[in-house]
Amino acid sequence: MRVAQVMAGAPAGGAELFFERLCAALARAGDGVLPVIRRNQERAARLRAAGLAPVQLAFGSGLDLISPRRLAASLQRFAPGSVVAWMSRAARIAPKGRWALIGRLGGYYDLRNFGNCEHLAANTHGLVDWIVRQGWPAARVHYLPNFVPDLASAEPVGRVELGVPEGAPLLLGLGRLHRNKAFDILIRALALLPEAFAVIAGEGPERPALEALARELGVSARLRLPGWRQDGAALLAGCDVLVCPSRQEPLGNVVLEAWSARRPVVAAAAEGPAELIRPGETGLLAPVEDAAALARAVASLLADRRASARLAEAGRAAYERDFAEAPVLAQWRGFLASVERR
Repeated sequence: MRVAQVMAGAPAGGAELFFERLCAALARAGDGVLPVIRRNQERAARLRAAGLAPVQLAFGSGLDLISPRRLAASLQRFAPGSVVAWMSRAARIAPKGRWALIGRLGGYYDLRNFGNCEHLAANTHGLVDWIVRQGWPAARVHYLPNFVPDLASAEPVGRVELGVPEGAPLLLGLGRLHRNKAFDILIRALALLPEAFAVIAGEGPERPALEALARELGVSARLRLPGWRQDGAALLAGCDVLVCPSRQEPLGNVVLEAWSARRPVVAAAAEGPAELIRPGETGLLAPVEDAAALARAVASLLADRRASARLAEAGRAAYERDFAEAPVLAQWRGFLASVERR
């Protein structure tokens, strides 16, 4: 197969990371892959290291008339059987042509941006159902999940490096410091867990507000905000509980990563985690915006290590069955083969 993957997203994020993983996996499977990305030298270097030759475009505002022309020319030269446009910006300018045009959604986007697309691919069943309710024919809306790397063998990061005392319970949050991620709720829960420390690895516009809240609640000494880190697997290996407190979370890649790493998960019952997690079996759920309930769920796992280990093993089994590279790549390749134009 020959497939072009068009990503005009941010420098960091779950969709962007999965885009890179999927491009590399398709290439390893023997498919021809053309990644087209928003200018980003780090992403381009990672794609080149996977044996790919990314095209970098500006993907600017509506006044950017050059990127659409260069995208169309790149696609004409590559002659793919299918083009996957990731999220709204790429789908808006991806041209029709002698290829199947697929819009990939990881959230509840404005579907008017996907008007050129013949098919839509979504990474949760709930999102598929929502798209169909908006009027898209069910036969042209497809569930295609994400996969995450196998993180089970990572060495844990040292507590000393994180400034966390040996033996102290350690909670981990991963993601952009954005209001949707609700790390303020995690900080409020931390105030109710006086023995615990928390590391929230990520960066974003909410940092000043989160730091101020930690000072207000008197937990600054037990909170670490190290920014973006490249050792997520080591952070997971070193934590006691992965906490996903999001107000809005269409999927929840961090849940899948914790399952892969055999770490227990406590999440707010936003759309994605509520679909992924079987409560009491593969994780624990708390109501959205409820810091007290989140703290109680975390405390129950810290107090019962056997229950924590059972959740971690069940999560690992769910990962191996549904969200490891092999089963997900097979679904993607089967779908692309079924829709591509030869």
